[in-house]
Amino acid sequence: MPENTEKKRVLSLIQPTAVPHIGNYIGAMRNWAGMADGYDCVFGVADLHALTIRLDPAILRKQSMEAFAMLLALGLRRGNNVVFCQSQVPGHCQLAWILNCYTQFGEASRMTQFKEKSQSHADNINVGLFTYPTLQAADILIYQAHFVPIGADQKQHLELARNIAERFNGVYGPTFVVPEPYIGKLGSKIASLQEPAKKMSKSDPNPRASIAITDPPDVIMKKCKSAVTDSEAEVRYAEGKDGINNLMTIYAACTGRAFEEIEREFQGKGYGDFKRAVGEAVIAELKNFQEEYARLLADKAYLKQAAAEGAEAAARIANRTVDKAYRKVGLWDFRR
Repeated sequence: MPENTEKKRVLSLIQPTAVPHIGNYIGAMRNWAGMADGYDCVFGVADLHALTIRLDPAILRKQSMEAFAMLLALGLRRGNNVVFCQSQVPGHCQLAWILNCYTQFGEASRMTQFKEKSQSHADNINVGLFTYPTLQAADILIYQAHFVPIGADQKQHLELARNIAERFNGVYGPTFVVPEPYIGKLGSKIASLQEPAKKMSKSDPNPRASIAITDPPDVIMKKCKSAVTDSEAEVRYAEGKDGINNLMTIYAACTGRAFEEIEREFQGKGYGDFKRAVGEAVIAELKNFQEEYARLLADKAYLKQAAAEGAEAAARIANRTVDKAYRKVGLWDFRR
C-alpha cells in the first residue's frame, strides 16, 4: 500500500490472547474501517506481547491467525489500510532495544500494568512483563503514529511513549512523532452483564458477563436473557438501574434508537421481552462481521497472502524509522 503522507496516521493493535467483546466492538472496532477516509491507518495483531504469558505455541499461532482475520472481517481492506502481524516486522524488536536504553528504570517500575500482571502471574514474573510498555512504545513510534486510540487503562503506556519520544528527540533532534490519544466518535461504555456496576472485560472469569464478538446467536441470546437487572420490571433509564441502563445502552448502540424511544417501545412490557430484543439486536449487529469472519477463516491461502502483503507494507514504514534511529545513536551501517 503506498504511504499517504497527506493524512495523519492512526495506529491500533489487538492482542491475540482474548476475543474482543461487544463493548470493544461498539466502542471502537466497528468504526475502524471508516477511519481510512480521514486517516492513514495501521492496524495489527500484537502477537509478540502475548509471549509474556506461557501459551501453547499451536494455540498462539491459531489465535494470531484468528485475530488477523477479525481485523479483515471488520472491513479493513488491503489498499485502504496496513493490516499486519507484529512479529513479522523485525523492526519492532530492533527499535524496542534502542528505546529500552532511553527508558528510565523508575518510569518502567511505575507501570501499574506490570504490578497487576505480576500479581496475576506470580509464577512467571519475567522481564518481558517489565519491558512490555517499551515494546508498546516501539509499536507506536516505529510507524510515526500521530494518534493512538486508547482506553483508560492504556493512558499510562501512551504517556511513557510520549516521554521516550520527547527524550530521544531532545538528544538527537526530530526523530519520532510524539503521539496523541485518538479521540474519535464517542463510543458507548458497556458494562458487565452480571455485575453492571463494572465494565465489561475480556478477562472476566464469568463467561456470562460478556458477549464475545464471535459468540454464536444462541449463546448471545442466552447471555442477554441471563443479564442481571432489577425487580421493577420497567424499561427506563434511571439512577440505580445499572443492569437495565446497560442493556438499554447496548440496544441503543445496535439500533440507533434514543433512550426515550426505547422506553416508549417497551412501555408496559416486561424485562423478558426487552432482553430478547437486546439479544436480537446484538445478533443483527454482528451478523455481517461474523459471516465475513467465517468466510476468511475458511480461506487460509487468502489470509496468508494478506498477512504477507501487510507485513511488507508495514516494514516499508518501520524500516525507515529504524534506520533513522540507528543513524542517530551511532550504530554503524556498513551498507552505506
